[in-house]
Amino acid sequence: MSEPDKEFSKIAEELIAEFRNAPYDEPAKMRRRPTRSLADLMNDLTEKFSIGRSKPEDAIREQWKNLVGPALASSSHPVRIDRGRRLLVLVSDSVVREELFFQRAVIVERIQAIPGCSGVTELYIRSG
Repeated sequence: MSEPDKEFSKIAEELIAEFRNAPYDEPAKMRRRPTRSLADLMNDLTEKFSIGRSKPEDAIREQWKNLVGPALASSSHPVRIDRGRRLLVLVSDSVVREELFFQRAVIVERIQAIPGCSGVTELYIRSG
């Protein structure tokens, strides 16, 4: 009968390394995790970062000029959707920020008309 592989604790491995006069190079605060297959890891990463799938932010960026007009679109940029409902928009100056702020209800209505973007309910406009 073969025994299943047993792992030693960190303390036991340090003692064994010391007994053999071999260096123990593993950092003290390192946490060991079980080994995962590359296929599982790639599936998790493609799901987490939506690789190969279109995101609502992409559709909003494509339509941004139509949503806010060319003048405001040239000085603003939709970045991401936070909490699944709040669109973060970066603007280059305070005048554009104020104009987008005053038009935010109309802009949100236009965004909600885009397929896949109905969950966006507010704008968060920030200088940057």
